Amino acid sequence: MSVQSWLNRVWYERASPPWWLLPLSLSYGAAAGARRYLYSKQLRKSIRVASPVVVVGNLSVGGTGKTPLVCWLVARLQELGFKPGVVTRGYGGSSENVRLVDSAADPSIVGDESLLLARRTGVPVAIGRDRPSAAQLLVSAGCDVVVSDDGLQHYALARDCEIVVVDGERRFGNGWLLPAGPLRESEARLRRVDAVVVNGGRAQLEGALSMRLEAKDALSLIGGAIKTLREFAGHSVHAVAGIGNPERFFNMLRGYGIEVVGHPFPDHARLQAADISFPDGRPVLMTEKDAVKCAGFAGAQHWYVPVTVNFEGGESKLLLDIVTRAMTLRTARA
Repeated sequence: MSVQSWLNRVWYERASPPWWLLPLSLSYGAAAGARRYLYSKQLRKSIRVASPVVVVGNLSVGGTGKTPLVCWLVARLQELGFKPGVVTRGYGGSSENVRLVDSAADPSIVGDESLLLARRTGVPVAIGRDRPSAAQLLVSAGCDVVVSDDGLQHYALARDCEIVVVDGERRFGNGWLLPAGPLRESEARLRRVDAVVVNGGRAQLEGALSMRLEAKDALSLIGGAIKTLREFAGHSVHAVAGIGNPERFFNMLRGYGIEVVGHPFPDHARLQAADISFPDGRPVLMTEKDAVKCAGFAGAQHWYVPVTVNFEGGESKLLLDIVTRAMTLRTARA
């Protein structure tokens, strides 16, 4: 069992973590709290770029659905006439420099999520450990709003609107901070954000909006042919997922009546040909994030499943109103 698999069991399946992890969590919490205090008292400087900044982040490590929500938000802002850009860290990539991401870039250099964002949204995407400098690249490229994929805890970049995405199934795990639990910050942080969005599941938080990730089709990695997921119903497939919560992807496929042989990998895993090659000839379905890393060695049996965000009732308009109102207030103060 890998360290990450063991930690996931501790975080999401046990009522309390091992005692020897607790001092580490207390130390982590003290360091994180001191860092927040320094920024709140302006003892450490938050840099504000010329365009409004909207952060889409989470409290826990691992996938909660931030990236699909970023894609949704970028598309809605474009419909309103804005010119958004996306800033992200570039996790999984080797690049240490602040740079714009080309849609033909090597995912091993720029990271899988940043390449997915560039291809899916078609807007400028900037990566870098120095998020203020990366955001400035977007402003210089003509973007009038910066959407940050993750970065809720990256206080060096001043922001005008904060959206937290919560996994409705796993929620906050055992409620402990890292490493005894999955949390980067305590649940109390939710009281200071502009919007909380619960992704799937039955967990509800007071005042939170509800979204679901939906998928209908699978696209071939070779040639781009499209099949509906219902065409795979009743058949056995290999499912590959190198994301924060692989079971979410596997269960989504099972919901279509597909018999899934799951192959979970760590988030941002650098997949190789051997990881997606199986001797039985069954179809292989993978996430869109994994597909950007596998296109160079994929075969006819390999398909990826893009997901889209769907909101309940009028909650999509409510979230968009929250974002645009924050942007308007920023413009008025400028």
